[in-house]
This record gives sequence, C-alpha cells and structure tokens, in this order.
Amino acid sequence: MTATDHNALWAERDLAHVWHPCTQMKDHEDLPPLPLKAARGVWLEDFNGRRYIDAVSSWWVNLFGHSHPVIAQALKDQIDTLDHIMLAGMTHGPAVELAEQLAELVPDPLRRCFYADNGSAAVEAALKMSFHYWLHQGQTRPRFISLSNSYHGETLGALAVGDVPLYKSTYGPLLLDNIIVPGPDCYDRAEGVSWEDHSRTAFAAMEAALAKHADSASAVIVEPLVQCAGSMRMYHPIYLKLLREACDRYNIHLIADEIAVGFGRTGTLFACEQAGIAPDFMCLSKGITGGTLPLSVVMTTEAMYQAFYDDYPSMKAFLHSHSYTGNALACRAALATLSLFRASDVLAEVRTKGAAMEAAAEPLRNHPHVGDIRRHGMIMAIELVQDRATKTPFDWKQRRGRRIHRHALTEGVLLRPLGDVVYFMPPYVINQDEIEQMMGAAIRGIEHAVRD
Repeated sequence: MTATDHNALWAERDLAHVWHPCTQMKDHEDLPPLPLKAARGVWLEDFNGRRYIDAVSSWWVNLFGHSHPVIAQALKDQIDTLDHIMLAGMTHGPAVELAEQLAELVPDPLRRCFYADNGSAAVEAALKMSFHYWLHQGQTRPRFISLSNSYHGETLGALAVGDVPLYKSTYGPLLLDNIIVPGPDCYDRAEGVSWEDHSRTAFAAMEAALAKHADSASAVIVEPLVQCAGSMRMYHPIYLKLLREACDRYNIHLIADEIAVGFGRTGTLFACEQAGIAPDFMCLSKGITGGTLPLSVVMTTEAMYQAFYDDYPSMKAFLHSHSYTGNALACRAALATLSLFRASDVLAEVRTKGAAMEAAAEPLRNHPHVGDIRRHGMIMAIELVQDRATKTPFDWKQRRGRRIHRHALTEGVLLRPLGDVVYFMPPYVINQDEIEQMMGAAIRGIEHAVRD
C-alpha cells in the first residue's frame, strides 16, 4: 500500500466514526480531514511524507514546537512514577510545584491556584467562585458583564458570557442573561485615531454599565488585548487599566481570560502585564503544557480563598470538581514548559519574531482587499474586505477564508482562517525561513481567494 493510499484510508476510517469539533462535516466531502503521522517543531507530517507548518499552533496550544524533547522526557519520567490521582484529599509533587511556580509568575496578589482541565472549565470555575463569593457577603449577584465580540468557551456558563453569534445564538434559550457592553475593538476606530485614544473612548460604555449594574453583577470578564475567537480583534492596554480602576470603584470582580493570550503570546508572559494590572481571577490554559496535555488553572487571591475557608457545617466550601483536576502528567508537562521560559529569553524572541511576521506581510499593507493588518506579540491577523475604503466585508457565504486554507495546504502551510480573517499564531520556535514560507503561502492564498 502506498503512502497516498494510507492517507485516503485513514480519512475514510475517520469519516466513518469521528465527529470533528467546530466543523460542518459535509465539508469533508470535497476536502477530507488531513491525516497526520508525526509532528516535530513547527512541522506536521502526513502519511505521504508531506510536511506542513503549523501556523496556528494546533488551536493556539503549542508554544515550543511539537514533540519538544524537554517536555517529552518530563512526561516519560512522570508516567513511570505517578500517572493520576484525584486531587480531593490527596496531593502530589507536580501539582504543588506548579502552583508554587505560577504563584511567583502571575501578578500580585494572585497566589491561590485552582486546577481544572480545559479553558471553558476554568472560566466556569471563575464565574462560580465570583458569584459564590458575593453570596458569602450576603449579596446575590446573578449576572456578569462582558464585551461584545468576546469568546470564553463552549460550556453553557462560558458561552453565556461570550458574544460571538456563530457559537452562541443557537443555544440562547439555555443561557444566563448577561450584560454585553460594546468593546474597544480598534478595527472600528476612525481614520487617524490611535489605538489608545479609541480604547479610552470605548471605555465610556463599560463605565456606564458598571454604574448601572454593579449591585447585580458579580464580575466583568474580558480577554486581555486580543479577542482571539472573535476574529483576532485587538485593543490597547489602556482599556485594561481603566477597567481595573473602575472595578475597584464599583466593587466588582475582574476576571482575565488569558487562556489564549497567556504564556507569552502578546509579548509579555501575561497580557495583563502590559497594563500593569492584576485581575481578581486569571484563567490560564492552552499553552500551559506546551501543547501536550489538557490542563487549566484559575489563579486568584488569598482574600478569595479565605472567603470559602471555614468549618464544614458552615457549607462555605467551593464544591466544584473535575475527575482529572490537577492531573500529574499535565502538571509535569506544565513544569517542563515553564522551565523552557527560564532557559532563554523567550519573550524577547516572541517580540522579534512577531515583528518579522509583520514585516513579511508588508506586501499586503496597501492591498485593495486588505482592511487591516494587526498584531500583538506573535498573534497577527489580516482582515480581508471587499472594499478597503469602506471596510465592506465579503459575503461570508463565499467562504474566501476556506479558499486560503486550501491553497496554503498546497504550499505546505496549515492555516485556519476565522471567516475572512487570516491569522497567524505559530510556535515560538519558528525561524525566519519558515516565517517567510508561512507568509508567502498566505499572500498567494489571499491573491487566489479575492479573485472573483
């Protein structure tokens, strides 16, 4: 059997049983799923021996490349010692060590670590902690405030505080009634207005919402700097600074959903650092294990922890749990990932390579069908439009982003545009030649896709 036959066979077997996430399965009638045999560094390899640059870090989780030897060895060592135990009533070295290290890395006063196993679960835990905290203060605050175009996960609580209709609208009858505030998306700024000025002006809507709902809302939840699933829309750190100050004035919690942007993606270890603020809750996942195993955490304050600390009959305990909470293998992978940050100046590399990505996109700067090129760190996005002057979008049913995806595969690059927004979030180990190949494939894919 040839390698090509192996690709076809695996795709056929897959389509007989596997229901893929975030996919209209009928699409695979003309573009079967890509079977992969191996992955190393930025490269994915199929059964035909063809390689593809993972330009999206496999849904933003991979930081230091696939099959990194340091992380792989840590997992091999751990599996021979302890694979998993429940974290209720017991503990283990990796969970303790990881909590200690995270407490040193996140902004003060975040010092308590609550484990979960994926980003949505972390958001759910943070929402419940915030609501439950206020109950302990004798207040019932059943609502949350979030930004337009936000995304915080797919479970019902996380979905309720999001605002991307593609994911949310179908399930509206199942969701909590939360407060959506117009956000600071700098794509919407007027010509000649800076990111900072636009973000400052946009904060007026949040100020008004806080003034109106402070007594009934437990917390504000935001994705710091980049609304990733919301088409990689971005804003200036000043918004976070103003938000922290306002949350303090109105006595309401601030939840920073750093699941996608944490661990260096925006050029600082955590995006909140660029505003010089600390939230009351910080949700972390995705890159925390270097893209190897599912893990998430909610970092919060000692004051929050103490609000639940009491004799059992008080019934103040936070009775939220997942079977794989604090999994030893995942925690060990996270420790290995953090060791890689200590081994070199990763954040400087992120800033340098992010600038290189933007420079490689320069041929598109004045393209008639490019409405915007935006970047924070190594997160970059190119927004396609029908008309540059008016920012009129293409008809979404034309699926021009899918055309780019298909073209890029022919050039050995895996892109997964969000509608007509082509984004790049590659592993930090990508080199200059690979950046140029990635961007070249995207540029030629865009030229192909905008032809009528």
